[in-house]
Amino acid sequence: MKKHDAWRLKMVFCLATLIGMSSILWADEGMWPFNNVPQNLLKKKYGFEPPENWLTHLSLSSVRFNNGGSGSFVSASGLVMTNHHVAADCLQKLGTAGKDYYKTGFYAATLDQEARCADLELNVLAGIEEVTARVNRVVKPEMSDGQKFEAQRGLMSTIEKECSQSSGLRCDVVTLYQGGMFNLYKYRKYTDVRLVFSPEMDIAFFGGDPDNFTFPRYDLDVTFFRVYESGKPLAVEHFLRWSPRGAKEGDLVFVSGHPGDTNRMNTLAQLEYLRDKSYPFTLDLFKRRQALLQGFSRQGEENARIAKEELFGIENSLKARTGFYQGLLDPEIMKKKMESEKALREAVAANAEWRKQYGKAWNAIAEAQKKAAAFFLPRNLFDREVAFDSQLFALARNIVRLVAEKQKPNDTRLREYSEANLPSLELELYSPAPIYENFEQLKLADSLQFMEEKLGMENEMVRKVLSGMSPAERAKQLVTGCRLQDAAYRKQLVEGGPQAIAECQDPMISLARAIDPEARELRKNYEDMVQGVERANHALLASALFKMKGTSIYPDATFTLRLSFGPVKGYAENEKTVTPFTDFAGLYRHSASHGNVAPYQLPESWTKAKSNLNLATPFNFVSTADLIGGNSGSPVVNIMGEVVGLIFDGNIQSLVWNFLYDDRQGRAVSVDSRGLLEALEKIYSANRVVKELKAK
Repeated sequence: MKKHDAWRLKMVFCLATLIGMSSILWADEGMWPFNNVPQNLLKKKYGFEPPENWLTHLSLSSVRFNNGGSGSFVSASGLVMTNHHVAADCLQKLGTAGKDYYKTGFYAATLDQEARCADLELNVLAGIEEVTARVNRVVKPEMSDGQKFEAQRGLMSTIEKECSQSSGLRCDVVTLYQGGMFNLYKYRKYTDVRLVFSPEMDIAFFGGDPDNFTFPRYDLDVTFFRVYESGKPLAVEHFLRWSPRGAKEGDLVFVSGHPGDTNRMNTLAQLEYLRDKSYPFTLDLFKRRQALLQGFSRQGEENARIAKEELFGIENSLKARTGFYQGLLDPEIMKKKMESEKALREAVAANAEWRKQYGKAWNAIAEAQKKAAAFFLPRNLFDREVAFDSQLFALARNIVRLVAEKQKPNDTRLREYSEANLPSLELELYSPAPIYENFEQLKLADSLQFMEEKLGMENEMVRKVLSGMSPAERAKQLVTGCRLQDAAYRKQLVEGGPQAIAECQDPMISLARAIDPEARELRKNYEDMVQGVERANHALLASALFKMKGTSIYPDATFTLRLSFGPVKGYAENEKTVTPFTDFAGLYRHSASHGNVAPYQLPESWTKAKSNLNLATPFNFVSTADLIGGNSGSPVVNIMGEVVGLIFDGNIQSLVWNFLYDDRQGRAVSVDSRGLLEALEKIYSANRVVKELKAK
């Protein structure tokens, strides 16, 4: 190849990457793994060089909530800060009839009043090790994509088991760049986690669903936990100190958290599949469940308490996925994706070697989407449990599969039942958290009805599941006859092994046992025909990108620790300037303008304390830091590594960040550190927490 042709090809390839990735040179894009932070970019754009150990200290101060969400250590005595909505599961499970901590809030005035969560696991990253070469070593040329996927999965489980046994840590092999790289993440794991402080729901989610994913915003979306070890508060070396000044407009801030997943490296065909198949189905399902839960909640205060956390999750997910869906319906977004893919294809086609290696990847991924669509409905209903909206059924399936998988070698098991994953699985499986029979029956009946509507009464699987009954009758039989509410009974079944499962007459176990062969087959088909093909071919595309850019591009989010950054900055909307900060005065005005009625009703504690507050105190603020779901609860720190805020949301314009980053209007939304202290001191008199936060 001539020198100028090679240069031209390189420029075309770089242009394709820049179009597809929104260019880190032009925007604060990127959820960067801590072993690949773009320090040269930070120095060039912001004149900031992280001091020695700055990144290490921040990473060791960051916490992952294994049930979804992020947090951080904020005191030497194991105090952890996160969002109220990340804490919601624990709040709901600690509550009882007459004690609705989700609604009324909670404060442990003394150490012995801190309440232990039933099944909460926190993870702190201890190290990252690349294992790409080892994982790929098991791949042979003669293997199908499905066989490659299975072989890699087996070795990943082996690596995790070896790591856990040798280190005593939680070990996860994580797929990055959708198959282009594999890293081993090692975590310290904590399961004695106790609730310290949480505000009322009315201020934690002030404005409710109407204000969700909007700005200006006025939420105290915070909760504090404490980690214990050997019955005592955990002594931690690495924790984040509180900024006495907070942030101002233009300040560079950093977000250290665990974004769940993004689809920025997806091909056009994959985005079309989401747009045409996955999102419409999910939105219809969530709307149905929202209506069901709202109806249940209206039947009484206790019903509302039982359903509150799940209803919040459904409504939040519904609004988020509506934003994702609308993004994919936007012709400009799809045009950008089409142009970037076209440029990349042309760049590959221009090089004979690349064309041979990578040229067929896009078509292979597109064909996999067609196969996924062919069995989309049964897979979602039976393998992904959409037909069984029941905690009891989820327990039954886990018991049936756990017992079966434990009979197999570790490297041939389903991933969630590998040796390394068992401790976390068992923490959830044997949780003493309450299960509510009336709630279970209602949800299961509706999901069985949904199954019947989608597949028809004559479908073989529908007949097997319903066993000649109506959905309501079958749900009643399954729930009222079930013994799985008893954690001790669940453990007894697992310890009894295959014989205990085979002989068990519990109706929910019997159902899980009966449909498991078909559900497993649907999963296997998906892994062979879709996941395996996607991973193998995305690995090819990643290889092409690495040849041009190295790892100066970041991978899609994977619920692993990432660093994002950007300035505190407002934006323009509807020809108006949206300033980056709100304050307490704005909160009271916003409530009054809506008649101080739900969801704009302030808690009594806030109305009583108004005269004591400095109403000019900043409350919430926005920045351009890149994030997605899973970042909830992430600390926001300044260049000194001090806490200036707490991530709790993005605005509506940020929802498209699932597919591409655009900082013209998209913003991350945080609680201001100054507003947090003002509320803790003057409204809640949470002096014990304040003292820890202010400690030097």
